Amino acid sequence: MSTNSSAFTIILGSSSMARRQILTEMGYEFTIMSADIDEKVIRREKPADLVMALAEAKADAIVSRLKSTAQFEVEAHSTLLITADTVVVYEGIIREKPSSKEEAREFIKGYSGGQAEVVGSVLVTNLKTGKRKGGWDRAEVGTTDTVMGLPKALTEKCILEALWL
Repeated sequence: MSTNSSAFTIILGSSSMARRQILTEMGYEFTIMSADIDEKVIRREKPADLVMALAEAKADAIVSRLKSTAQFEVEAHSTLLITADTVVVYEGIIREKPSSKEEAREFIKGYSGGQAEVVGSVLVTNLKTGKRKGGWDRAEVGTTDTVMGLPKALTEKCILEALWL
């Protein structure tokens, strides 16, 4: 499924082990950079808007850091930055990453008897052209990759669009 990655380099803008695993399963080689942003200051009412805003903020932070260091060089081939975010929606309430093990246990315990939905975003920034392509996906039961935070089909689509459209 993966595009020929010899024509481009990928930076995964995430410290998530699940996202690393998914991108590896997709056949891509990549380097890791984390955004180190305060996600709690970014608020949106709709889950899809929130995950897209967070992916954009992560991309902005990483691009800014790359530009401020000597690491940002335009190469002959494209460098793609992939950022993503995921939230759980339960009974209409957005639940982001639990802040503690206790909160995680409360979330999981509270899901019994109800249906949770996962909403995740992917944003691919072409660092050579500045183009950004992104989207969001949701799953109730869902594919494992969507639930884990990096929908494969959406990621592949955004990579292709960021490179050639």
